Amino acid sequence: MSNKSIGLDDRLYEYLTSVSLREPEILAQLREETAALPNAGMQIAPDQGQFMALLVKLIGAAKVLEVGVFTGYSSLSVALALPGQGRITAFDISPEWTAVARRYWEEAGVADKIDLHLGEAIDGLDALLAEGQTEGTYDLAFIDADKVNYDGYYERALRLLKPCGLLLIDNVLWGGRVADKSVDDSDTAAIRALNLKIHADPRVDISLLPVADGLTLALKCPAVF
Repeated sequence: MSNKSIGLDDRLYEYLTSVSLREPEILAQLREETAALPNAGMQIAPDQGQFMALLVKLIGAAKVLEVGVFTGYSSLSVALALPGQGRITAFDISPEWTAVARRYWEEAGVADKIDLHLGEAIDGLDALLAEGQTEGTYDLAFIDADKVNYDGYYERALRLLKPCGLLLIDNVLWGGRVADKSVDDSDTAAIRALNLKIHADPRVDISLLPVADGLTLALKCPAVF
């Protein structure tokens, strides 16, 4: 028994995936191709992708927001879990990385579910809000992009989520650097600041889970908005 979350060494993580992970072949292929890229560490873990897909089904999500696509593992995991009418609005700055994503979306037959916007995500989110018909309409949002803008993404995603919408924020443990007082680069400082802000934010109910590199779940409280 343990009164705190257990740490996972390679052997235990291997066991975890062996008895839990049901990764579709298309996702395994995408993960293998991404592993050869210089920025492969930006991809989410397969068990996290499966967890996100389960959350989509649990809350009955049909309209999803994604900030940060990379090669598309998270968006593909979510798209495969969405109902037939489900849609993802996704933002990324890289034509090169998202070209890989588009190829796999097409192969998996979910490309028509994903509306990809290339450019600065802050600008794209502001454009969505300016439309006046998207605020308070998204079921789920996932943030996994440049860390210095996390607070900006958080505030905009909260506005776009419907009451009781679910916000997921990746990398909130940042490889343990958030707990290392000797580390104070801009990315780490931004994550620390957002973690503290969310902890005290009455607009959301929260849980920070030690999934992969740390995943915060923030449920938008309807009574506060």
